[in-house]
Amino acid sequence: MASLDRVPFGRTNLLVPPIAVGCAEIGSMPEAFAYTVEEDEGLATVRAFLASPINYIDTAASYNDGESERRVGKVLRELGGLPPGTIIQTKAGADRFVRDWNPEIVKRRFERSIELLGVDHFDTVFLHDPEQTTFEIPMAPGGAVDLLLDYKRQGVFTNIGVAPGPVDLTLQYIETGLFDCVITHNRYTLLDRSAAPILAAAKARGMTVLNAAPYGSGLLAKGPEAYPRYSYRDAPEEMLDTARQIQQICARYDVPMAAAALQFSMLDPQIDVTIVGMSKPERVQQTIEFATMTIPE
Repeated sequence: MASLDRVPFGRTNLLVPPIAVGCAEIGSMPEAFAYTVEEDEGLATVRAFLASPINYIDTAASYNDGESERRVGKVLRELGGLPPGTIIQTKAGADRFVRDWNPEIVKRRFERSIELLGVDHFDTVFLHDPEQTTFEIPMAPGGAVDLLLDYKRQGVFTNIGVAPGPVDLTLQYIETGLFDCVITHNRYTLLDRSAAPILAAAKARGMTVLNAAPYGSGLLAKGPEAYPRYSYRDAPEEMLDTARQIQQICARYDVPMAAAALQFSMLDPQIDVTIVGMSKPERVQQTIEFATMTIPE
């Protein structure tokens, strides 16, 4: 059984919930998740998790081109600002369609994030999806990384992180020693352990590790028949066969597959925070139940 007790965020004094709520779905991204989320339902989901023990916002400028941040910001304004104890992080980078990493564009998009969310300070900001360009371009003097480091020095956020996709590229960023934390997604689950080198390298440097998409974008939550997709695309048949075997084992012990998938991430000593995407308010309590359920070894 996992715990919902707050955990240290790396080498800082910040204590955070062990689950962050991924807000990509809340912004409605049917091209990624194969379903839409209407605004009312998205706002209700934000209200639900902000009123719960997992009051940890994880969003990004690129989630439906700011729509996720706009919806989260709308609820924060309703509440009169960020509620006490709430953790907030966003991700900055290029427009995911244009993929122009000119630092002025990254700056404009980050300043839009500040405006949409209506906050003047973040706990963490991540360099997002830098695989859209070469390693050298964001890392160049005066590039996107320097831009974000300057914002950190100004106190706009406390921690700087990096959130790429490919394992080798993520390791390159970790090795710079510039980042406090790292997000990996869809690469450390019951179906894919390819991010293991990321976890080891980050921990060796004392970085905070955040593991996103423990359900592989839905396959390990809904099941291979209901949702035969992994990491936002159709899953290969070999992976679906493995998922069916996992499903059968879980059924034998009367354990929801989603609970096993969630606790696989939460109980790993190399993972500090698990980021779980949600699209309905009832998913908040369900996630809490999955996290605290007793699962046989």
